[in-house]
Amino acid sequence: MIKVHPQYIVDENQHRTRMLLSLAEGEKILDFLKNSIDIHAYDEVKFGFHEPILFE
Repeated sequence: MIKVHPQYIVDENQHRTRMLLSLAEGEKILDFLKNSIDIHAYDEVKFGFHEPILFE
């Protein structure tokens, strides 16, 4: 689990409009997402969750 410590920017009505993360936390999240995409692609190929590609 990735632990993050976000800070928020709020508007005049105190509604959260932006979230700030440290660069290290943001990079951890991006790495996690990239790895998740790679794992998903691997699973699709390994377990056949895709249409076959015909080579002519």
